[in-house]
Amino acid sequence: MKISKKGWLTLSFLFSVIVIAIIFATTFNSETIKSLLTINIFFLILAIICRLVSLFLWGVRISLMSRSLGYRVGIMYCVTMVLASLLAGTVTPGQAGGEPVRVHQLFRKGVSVGDASAVVLMERVLDGLILTLMGLVIIMLTGSLWKTFSPSLLILIVIAWIFMLSFIMIPVVALKYPDKVKRLLMNIIPRFAKIFKLAGIPADRITETADREIDNFFSGLAHFRGKALWGLLAGFVVTGFFWIAEFLVASVIMMGLNLPPDYLTSFFFQIVIAIIMMIPLTPGSSGITEISTSSLYALIIPTGLIGIFVLLWRAITFYLNILLGAVAGFVIYRRELKEDRKKTENT
Repeated sequence: MKISKKGWLTLSFLFSVIVIAIIFATTFNSETIKSLLTINIFFLILAIICRLVSLFLWGVRISLMSRSLGYRVGIMYCVTMVLASLLAGTVTPGQAGGEPVRVHQLFRKGVSVGDASAVVLMERVLDGLILTLMGLVIIMLTGSLWKTFSPSLLILIVIAWIFMLSFIMIPVVALKYPDKVKRLLMNIIPRFAKIFKLAGIPADRITETADREIDNFFSGLAHFRGKALWGLLAGFVVTGFFWIAEFLVASVIMMGLNLPPDYLTSFFFQIVIAIIMMIPLTPGSSGITEISTSSLYALIIPTGLIGIFVLLWRAITFYLNILLGAVAGFVIYRRELKEDRKKTENT
């Protein structure tokens, strides 16, 4: 049975709500009521600001990396693109749906598909490098933290980390063996070309375009080692600040619940959760994220506050995605409709 995008969005939302409801039911006590009555709204607003800052930095990263390849893509255009990709991410396993949206939007701005794919791929690579480096630093500072994890959680963390590190190796392999990788891709693409042919697109045209854009993709990756290296380095720095702003959300929420922020431990938990969310298990990683978050933060947050914490954190990092993504999607739709009308009038 084929499920529509709206159906996947509903499913993703329901997964999240049901799991949070279960967490609330199993952790609710008198401390929960007391916490609800004493929540500090200022810190909740600050947490939302941290989230918005991180999304802005994400847009800055794309703009800088695109510019290093010779394209001028405005920061606000990139921010809108990021917000729209968040909505797509909520309906796809591991939030993978956001990448095609960003590639498409970069293409609409004049970036070749190959270069756009290189930018989006290197985004993931930079994320993986930053998360790995941050994780290693925190592990060295808090080595005993691992002892508090259950065996099942440790297995999940190891699997997630292997998945992420293997993704980081994609550009390395592509650059070292470009001919073999291209040959592999060109063997796969004709199969997809047959599917697209049903939509009236000739298979030979798709193959020809793919051949050109794969070359552009390798060229874009190679440029990040040469003339576009400054964009990669700038992206690396911005990525660091992006994840710091993103991870601060949880600590600020804890302060809103009148708890100590415990930055170091919370940052490590956030790294683990971020990596787990990359595994394509459920739409938008719903359910899996809530379970892993509650399991980890139960080590530092009182039982009665776990449900509130998970709800507030997901409200800012997930439910807000749906709202912002819907608004951004509408803005993009209006913008592209206007651009298409201008092209029609000019022809």
